Order: sequence, then structure tokens, then C-alpha cells
Amino acid sequence: MAKLEHVNLTVTDPARTAQMLCELFDWHIRWAGPSQLGGNTVHVGNDEDYLAVYTYDGKPVNTAKSSSFKGGLNHVGIVVEDLDCVEAKVVAAGFEPYNHMSYEPGRRFYFNDRDDIEFEVVSYS
Repeated sequence: MAKLEHVNLTVTDPARTAQMLCELFDWHIRWAGPSQLGGNTVHVGNDEDYLAVYTYDGKPVNTAKSSSFKGGLNHVGIVVEDLDCVEAKVVAAGFEPYNHMSYEPGRRFYFNDRDDIEFEVVSYS
């Protein structure tokens, strides 16, 4: 059986993005340091899986042919137990939740972070 270990996202400021993810989802920083490609990476998540948030010399570019392509995905889905609690944290952090939906098997909303990465927050409770 295979499982997803991590996703690597290019962001403007890895430390700031990691801090946001820790505050919103009660995650922790697993590792932080220089990237093999130049720039810096922070691994943030839980003990089993994580997001690697990365920047190439602090200057991401928007080109699909570069490892520093910012926001090159549809969204990142995060499962939480208490959707309303996390939504309150998202609002308090200055982000605007949108596209609220409730259908089997759960409720969800979306928000975009400072790098315009879309997050889907879903609860199956």
C-alpha cells in the first residue's frame, strides 16, 4: 500500500507560510534548512506527512518550466475535525473563506493564502 508523504510548494516566504500552517492546523515544523536547489525549505505537518514550503533564493518566478513556479496546482486539501473552529482561525489570520459546500461525505470551504495557493478545508465529522 502506498501513501502520500509530502507535497512541495513554492512560496514567497517559507517561514511565514509554515507559521500560518502551524497556527491554522495545529501542525509543527519537522525540519527547516537550505534546499539542495538553492533557497530554503520548511517541512511543516504532523508526524506522518507534511507540506514542504520552499523558495528559490526568495524570488519565485511564474514559469511552468521552473521548480520555482508559484502556485502550480489546483488546491491542497486538508482534513480537520472541527471545520467551524478552523474557519474562525482562517478569518482571524486575515484570509477570506469562500465556496462553502456541504455534501456527502462532508462539509468544506476554500481560501487562498498570501501566495494565492488555494486550500480546501474539509471535515467528515
